Amino acid sequence: MSPKAKPITDEEETLFRLLRQVNFAPEASQRASALAIGVSLGRFNAQLKSAISDGLIKIGASASTDKRKRDAYVLTTKGANLMTRLTDQFLARKFEEYDALHGELTGSTSGYVPPNQRMTLMHNNLAPIPELYVSYDSAQKMKMDAAELTSLDLTPRQICDLELLMNGGFNPLKGFLSEEDYNSVVDTMRLTTGELWPMPITLDVSKDFAESIEIGLDIALRDQEGVILGTMTVTDRWTPNKSHEAEKVFGADDSAHPAVNYLHNTAGEVYLGGPVTGIQQPVHYDFRARRDTPNELRAYFRKLGWRKVVAFQTRNPLHRAHQELTFRAAKEAQANLLIHPVVGMTKPGDIDHFTRVRCYEAVLDQYPASTTAMSLLNLAMRMAGPREAVWHGLIRKNHGCTHFIVGRDHAGPGKNSAGEDFYGPYDAQDLFREHQEEMGIEMVDFKHMVYVQERAQYEPADEIKDKDNVTILNISGTELRRRLAEGLEIPEWFSFPTVVEELRKSKPPRAKQGFTVFFTGFSGSGKSTIANALMVKLMEMGGRPVTLLDGDIVRKNLSSELGFSKEHRDLNIRRIGYVASEITKNGGIAICAPIAPYATTRRAVREDIEQFGAFCEVHVATSIEECERRDRKGLYKLAREGKIKEFTGISDPYDVPENPELSVETENVEVDNCAHQVILKLESMGLIKA
Repeated sequence: MSPKAKPITDEEETLFRLLRQVNFAPEASQRASALAIGVSLGRFNAQLKSAISDGLIKIGASASTDKRKRDAYVLTTKGANLMTRLTDQFLARKFEEYDALHGELTGSTSGYVPPNQRMTLMHNNLAPIPELYVSYDSAQKMKMDAAELTSLDLTPRQICDLELLMNGGFNPLKGFLSEEDYNSVVDTMRLTTGELWPMPITLDVSKDFAESIEIGLDIALRDQEGVILGTMTVTDRWTPNKSHEAEKVFGADDSAHPAVNYLHNTAGEVYLGGPVTGIQQPVHYDFRARRDTPNELRAYFRKLGWRKVVAFQTRNPLHRAHQELTFRAAKEAQANLLIHPVVGMTKPGDIDHFTRVRCYEAVLDQYPASTTAMSLLNLAMRMAGPREAVWHGLIRKNHGCTHFIVGRDHAGPGKNSAGEDFYGPYDAQDLFREHQEEMGIEMVDFKHMVYVQERAQYEPADEIKDKDNVTILNISGTELRRRLAEGLEIPEWFSFPTVVEELRKSKPPRAKQGFTVFFTGFSGSGKSTIANALMVKLMEMGGRPVTLLDGDIVRKNLSSELGFSKEHRDLNIRRIGYVASEITKNGGIAICAPIAPYATTRRAVREDIEQFGAFCEVHVATSIEECERRDRKGLYKLAREGKIKEFTGISDPYDVPENPELSVETENVEVDNCAHQVILKLESMGLIKA
């Protein structure tokens, strides 16, 4: 039973009509506007003055060249937010009145519910859903007004979140969560209104930025090039308990989880909350014809008459088993198929979305065009397993889908620090099944498909009755990556030749890829000496350009303005990592030899580089006593005397690598031998040929 809709007073209804009129006809005359909303001109003028006084409407310059025409009116951010809230109240009341009338006439409920309730019927999946954008004219004026607002340049993850807030993909959210809603979502998977929502959508900022703004003010939300996307009225500001968030949302406060690592080491210290007003969507220059808003997909389904649509979520290339799985899922649900891959942010180390989309397009002709569509989803995944599955279901419901395929270990991040899976294989399916009726979208189980050689077809593994009498073939994701890395054959029964061709373009055999060797250790441990010897050996082999990024060289040429505080040392290492990632991406070999004392920074550099190639961490495990004995520059002596502050190993900590690819001892060992150990390790990793 839906909660009773909040009544709207006559005064609120007139204000709602005024705001709506100004939003859609900002340059209409006062007489025409009064007529449009059904009030006298005198009452309209009084209402208009009151709205301007309350900061809901402002006077903006007219776009007309006719000097006799008065200035136009435009909604402020506050006015746009109020119009959205009143719209929901107005619709809720009208739905309630209709439902009551329907019950009086037929003796049964109509099936319609207020738009702020998540439990909707399947036949409503084609109706438009609310967006947070203002009209084009209002948006143009808001762009000009935004020049006076405090601006925030959003991170890539925040841009993904903002896009789905504005276009309705995160409906019923009207902005970034308030502190009260955040606490409720973290602890109960529900907003304070009771609506199901499993993922905290927060605007994380630095402490300095948070202290520079006042509650109640608007801020301009911009992309990384400074283009304004929307505004937000800041209603909340708080410092979250991130460990509690990690435990409740991701199941463990374990930095082996990529989202937990992001939470602690990348996200801002302070969260801001408040309603968002959309001005324009982020610009995507890639695959523009494949990107659809929820309402664009709903209109497409409506046009084709698709009443049932099953969505397939993927962040990996499609192979033959996936094709068979999606065919069976659509048949089981008697629905059309939407291939809906995530192209925003996925798990670090995943294949880039450019390659994946080319793979999807290469196999689309294997699907019947009349019953299959593909659209790209600009979502920043959190890899939150069960909660993520429910979140994905709500997002697909907003995009007009009636069914959703939930996989085994759906959105799982891999192994935790103890080497065990973060979530059980069917936890995501269990949680989705528990909430699917409320969500209004049905789950289709992801079946593990295997190839039966004798019958030359894929079949669900748990439905094969004669397992002992047939040959069952399967290639795991790990095995596929190994075959790609080593340039081995990938059979046609496993994948389409066109997909394999695309994968080989972006993932050539490891011996032809770029990679980074990252030395870390105390000052004086021998990093630079070994790195120089390794560079000469690799250049002698030839085949790929080799670049040495030694700590002292980088300090002189790339980071000369930096000091030796923790913040500056981190920034120096991140710069080294960025340059190394570019070298790796372009097929070269980067050799880095900084001290790099902090594990979190080394991990961030690893993630940056592993998007493009291999990362080999080498711990030069020379003891601090031996480094001090070798100290030709007298740095340790100065540090002991307190003349050098924050010196690694003396007055500042060094995080010893827990699982480096290689650890070398340099005491009583020749440099050539140490460099040769690295060469042997690179050979074993397949990065150079023996």
